Amino acid sequence: MSWKQFSVIVPASTANLGPGFDSIGLALNLHMSIDISPASEWAVEYSNKEYQHLSSNSDNLIVSTAQVVAGQFNLELPTSKLNVETDIPLGKGLGSSAAAIAAGIEIADRSLGLNLSMKEKVKIGSAMEGHPDNISASFLGGLTISYFDGDQLEGIHVPEVDIGVLILVPSTEFLTKESRGLLPEKLDHNVAIQGSAAGNVLSGALTTGDWNTAGRIMEKDTFHEPFRKYRFPDFEAIRQACRQAGAYGSAISGAGPSLFIAVRKGDEQKIGMDLKEKFPHYECLITKPSLTGIRSYENRVD
Repeated sequence: MSWKQFSVIVPASTANLGPGFDSIGLALNLHMSIDISPASEWAVEYSNKEYQHLSSNSDNLIVSTAQVVAGQFNLELPTSKLNVETDIPLGKGLGSSAAAIAAGIEIADRSLGLNLSMKEKVKIGSAMEGHPDNISASFLGGLTISYFDGDQLEGIHVPEVDIGVLILVPSTEFLTKESRGLLPEKLDHNVAIQGSAAGNVLSGALTTGDWNTAGRIMEKDTFHEPFRKYRFPDFEAIRQACRQAGAYGSAISGAGPSLFIAVRKGDEQKIGMDLKEKFPHYECLITKPSLTGIRSYENRVD
């Protein structure tokens, strides 16, 4: 007798890229892989040590997301066991929560046969996250530029992103809620205009693959980095070292505490070694954009 189980694979993501605040996301070649099999009750098992303190039952973010989606369609989700393996650092500004939410939406879609379109999935995830940057990148892969006002979702997808990526990861976590609390409620009109102009040029450069311009303008944010950067050890020194090493540019990854550095493909090892030597209190991850978004496939066990 045969029975069905399936797997879901979701990429990590970095958001904002400086002035693209809450709207620009880039999928990264770090992944969360989940094997889903029928069970009599909900159970979630993580193979990674840093995730093992997370809930292992129905209030786990992956499961609760899937249940919310099922509830939106007045359906009951079949109970399952989830075996999770991931190389996405937890709480480090690399979209670990967005990956979990994306996975939950995909699990509900596949388990219930909802046949949701990709735009519907991104819209559901954006409503849960409160913004579309990480979630759109996790679903679509590549680079995404998105608008979401709670109702209307619009976006541009850049599937091919030809760069190398370095991520500097500190040992401490920085909760998104805490990071959001550092931001002002209002900005002066002139400051907002500068930030908007930088975001516009960044978007144009990214859609045309002009990473020389994108790298420079990444460092002209006025929306969030000026209020967060003091929480990052050696922020200005790292930015200067990246410039001197020939990187395109650097930015806080999402809400932090990791730093995203865009480099020319082929320069990752050289620049990475230089940064490791100068800033040993950061772990340096060498990766690249993930051109593939979320995937799911059926397994058969006989």
